[in-house]
Parts: sequence; C-alpha cells; structure tokens
Amino acid sequence: MASKRKAPNRPFWHPVFWPNWLGTGTLWLLNRLPWRWQLHLGRLLGLLLYRVTPARRHVVEVNARLCFPEFGAEEHRRFVKDVFVNNGIGIFETAMAWWTPRRVFRDRIVFKGREHLDAALAQGKGVLLLGAHFSTLDLGGLLFSEFYPVDAMYRRHNNPLMEEIIKKGRSRYFGQSIERSDIRSVIRALRKNHIIWYAPDQDFGIKQSVYAPFFGVPAATITATARLAKLNGSPILMLAQHRLPDGRYELELYPIIEPFPTGDDESDAARINAEIERAIRKDPTQYMWVHRRFKTHPKGKSYLYKQPR
Repeated sequence: MASKRKAPNRPFWHPVFWPNWLGTGTLWLLNRLPWRWQLHLGRLLGLLLYRVTPARRHVVEVNARLCFPEFGAEEHRRFVKDVFVNNGIGIFETAMAWWTPRRVFRDRIVFKGREHLDAALAQGKGVLLLGAHFSTLDLGGLLFSEFYPVDAMYRRHNNPLMEEIIKKGRSRYFGQSIERSDIRSVIRALRKNHIIWYAPDQDFGIKQSVYAPFFGVPAATITATARLAKLNGSPILMLAQHRLPDGRYELELYPIIEPFPTGDDESDAARINAEIERAIRKDPTQYMWVHRRFKTHPKGKSYLYKQPR
C-alpha cells in the first residue's frame, strides 16, 4: 500500500492561498461598514448560499427532518432558509469578533446566570465551559471575554493560512487556544483555575464516541468530555449564546452539571447532549445545522444524508 504523501510546505504568498487572501481581505473591508449594514449583507449572503449550495442545503433539510419531525412542509422550508440566513450573518459576526472595536458591543450584551460560573470558579479546580457551534460562535467568545478571561480548545484548521488567520483573530479574546490533543496544556490551565471553552457537538466518528440521543436521534457523541472533567475534578457548565431580535446578544450560563462524570459513558454523553439541546432550543435556527451531525451511522458513513437517485 502506498504511503500518504505529505502536503508540501508553501509560503503564504503562493497562488494556492490567493482565494483565501481574497475572501479574508473582502471580509476585512466589509467589516469597515456600519454594524447594521453588515447584518443586512449577512442575510443576503445566507439567502445566496441557500440558493447556490444544494448539497449543503440537503444536509440542513435532513437535520431538520430528523430533529424537528413536528414541522409541516412550510415550517420546514422556512426553518432551513432561516438557518442559512443566520449562518450568513454569522460569517460577518466572526469578522466582527476578529476586527470590530470592543466598544461597539458593550451596550449590546445581556448576560444571565453568572452566579453559576462564579460558584464553579470558587471550587478552584478550573472550569470546563461547555459550548456549541452556534452561528454566533466567535462573537460569543469576544462578548464573554468582556466579563471573564477564557481559554479555548479547538481543532486545527487543515489550511495553514486559515489556521494562522483564525488564531490571530481569536487572540483578541482567548487567553490561549489549545489544540484538542494537547492534554498537558489543558491540565496546566485547569490547575491555574482557568475557564476552558469546549464544544463536543460534532461527529468525530465512533472510535472515540458512543451513541447518545440528540434531539431524539442517536448521535455519535465523544466520550472525551467526561475524561476532561476527571483530569482535575473540574466542574462543567453550559454556555448558550444568541442574537436577540432587538440587535443585542444574550449569553446565558446554566447550572453546574452534577453529578458528572458518573462513570457511565452513555449516560454522561446523553447528559451533555441534553444540555446542548436545551441551549439550541432557545433559537434553533442560530445553530450550525450545516454540519452532518449524524454522519456516523451503523449502516454506513453519511447513510442518513444520502440523496435518493
């Protein structure tokens, strides 16, 4: 069997990166526009993506049918379109998190449940801040950092240029960005009583996962969450984040998840999914349903997403 060839290291001015520079540069320029203009452009971008990305639209449609079977045809269609609109806005909100002055948002934040995080920090064992892939993902990090210093666990981007751009943007609000496999850095941060943001809501395959219900559907859910909580006996609690209809942004912390972990992988995974689901249900269309959350399936990879011929 032939071994995989390692991708060559190219300088960032190489033509292969020009589309990344063009896209990021355009987003940087649009970020100079007034806040409301950017939201409007985000809506237009979302509607455009809804029209021109049928494969991704199919993923959202499948997720909606699985997770919201009570929807009628019109409600289903509106839900899918709103997901794209919110994700389009989310692209501009990511740019805001990276480049917009903080003062723009200081009067736009509603923060609920801080007493839960304060109680967790009082234990002195660090805190795992359970997050999820909302369309306001990066902007939520910036808003949260107005109140508490926070580190984050993340998955390295496959594109080296985008990895550098994302890390530089996030350096505005994350104390340190810790690659998921760097457990030593996680332990060091928790022992210093740091808050570490961590999102376990994507499908990483069955090897590191168990099946647990997510919106009533069996979903491959990583068991690493329980292992991370054991590292330093750190409490874990959920952060929900949403854009409100009046243009403000709401951050809400839920109570510490107890008892956790229990030692039962399936039970622990189900509890984590329930917390994430609870946060998503506050405004379901602001979640990134563009991901194949149910990609792993006993009948084969992406079985639920296969389109009929």
